[in-house]
Amino acid sequence: MVDVKGKWALITGASRGVGRQIALQMSKEGCHLILHSRFLSHTEKIEQEVRALGVKAYSVQADLANQQEVVAMLDEIMQRGTPVDIVFNNAAVQIAYRTDYWQTPAEDFTTSFQINFIAAATICYRLIPPMIERGFGRIINTTSGIRNEPEQAAYSASKAALDKFTTDLASRLDGTNVMMNLTDPGWCRTDLGGPHAPNSVESCVPGIVVGAFVDDYKSGRLFPAQAFAHMTLAEAVSKAQTM
Repeated sequence: MVDVKGKWALITGASRGVGRQIALQMSKEGCHLILHSRFLSHTEKIEQEVRALGVKAYSVQADLANQQEVVAMLDEIMQRGTPVDIVFNNAAVQIAYRTDYWQTPAEDFTTSFQINFIAAATICYRLIPPMIERGFGRIINTTSGIRNEPEQAAYSASKAALDKFTTDLASRLDGTNVMMNLTDPGWCRTDLGGPHAPNSVESCVPGIVVGAFVDDYKSGRLFPAQAFAHMTLAEAVSKAQTM
């Protein structure tokens, strides 16, 4: 099991929901954090919370719908000289629930793909090569189990693209100490999941972070967070390494 104490993790969408749970869990393990949101004001509270747990943290802002802002955020991280060891590509949007799915506009797809897939891919392409040079890295891309719902076609298709991208790129990392895997938080009560989801947002830990701690040199897997609910982190890592 990886000791993340003193390492740096970038968490996109860190201000609330699943991202906030990731930030709290990682800071409890001693991991320093780069907290992303659309506006710096959104992460003020979680930044204070994780610092109170004894780790370093700073916030970055970018509207992931704007590719120039994504690149500028990564430029800022590089200019600060932060060695990003772990990436949680957590941020995502569900544009609309189209009951008349035959009328789904193209804009649903362009926006969903930019935020849910292209931004994440850009982060991977920028941050993985330095991980390879340093000999350590963990990338955890958040997917979704939604299927057979054309009402959410743009969201589902963008996540399917992220799945394919992850497993394809992971083939170049398998067997190294830079590992890239997928996670699915399950249907949780968040702003995206809505108030009627069956799972509390807290139930996604420790499973949502398990990909940062596995140490078996295997990439391209899916770790469904709800499969690790109510486990300790050590138990979750042990189970994950059998999957």
